[in-house]
Amino acid sequence: MLVKICGITRLEDAQAAVSAGAAALGFVFWPGSPRAVDPNLARAIAASLPPFITTVGVFADQPAAFVNEVAGLVQLGAVQLHGAETLDYVASISRPVLKSVAIREGAASDIARIDEWPSRVLVLLDAHDPVRKGGTGRTVDWSVAAAIARRRPVVLAGGLTSGNVGDAIERVRPFGIDVSSGVEMTPGIKDHERIKALFEAVHGSSISARP
Repeated sequence: MLVKICGITRLEDAQAAVSAGAAALGFVFWPGSPRAVDPNLARAIAASLPPFITTVGVFADQPAAFVNEVAGLVQLGAVQLHGAETLDYVASISRPVLKSVAIREGAASDIARIDEWPSRVLVLLDAHDPVRKGGTGRTVDWSVAAAIARRRPVVLAGGLTSGNVGDAIERVRPFGIDVSSGVEMTPGIKDHERIKALFEAVHGSSISARP
């Protein structure tokens, strides 16, 4: 089970996440987010990480040239897009892409929208919020998410905590999970005990990877 801890703004939080077992860390470069981080700070944090950690940059409706510039500066392993980006836009990005797709309560039509994205794009399922674009602490409709996960690998986000992540994994069976607010004291400041508790819950799940 791939676990990504997103919204990293401090070196000590990155280190705590890695020590607990995170495979990927997310840095938010969209200025509208309370978790936004300066690219130079992200670069310094990323440079201190073990080589097996994937760094992911989060962007939303920003110029592709800017995204690629930041990706090069920070040496990102992947780019995560949370806006209304198109397939043509994705093709212009120099790194592997995760595309956030908002899942609305009970909206079976969201399943069909997933098929618009080619298999080279890893889909991330998050709660619908056109203003905050993620990190809301709200869960997605897991029944819809599970139907999508049966069609293709997905990363599940949206309100995951140590209290519900085991159930989420067993019901959705995602390729990976993405957690931000569920391990925070305040936006961008991680709670190391909550990080540990999250990984204990993940490891305690009866399903640790997609079958």
